[in-house]
Amino acid sequence: MPGLLRGIVRTAAIAGTATAVSNRVSRRQAGRWARHDAEQQQVYAQPQQQVYAQPQQQDYAPEDAGPPADDMLDQLERLGNLKERGVLSEAEFAEQKQRILNG
Repeated sequence: MPGLLRGIVRTAAIAGTATAVSNRVSRRQAGRWARHDAEQQQVYAQPQQQVYAQPQQQDYAPEDAGPPADDMLDQLERLGNLKERGVLSEAEFAEQKQRILNG
């Protein structure tokens, strides 16, 4: 009987240790995911103007050295497409349109 009791106690101790280790690993992993989520929220919390600042400059650059009127028309068409897609606000659209027209 003492051998049986010793086996039960040993199994309980091993199971308790395994549970404690598993819980600790789970808490540590949850902390890592929480930090990762907080970092991602900071990235997505940046204003949209900063996200779209660089593509705006690239989208308005002339691609070829065609006649100035055709180039201006192409730029205005691209600008209109960006506004329709929601990339540019009404104010940004008006500002860029004036830049193109004033040359």
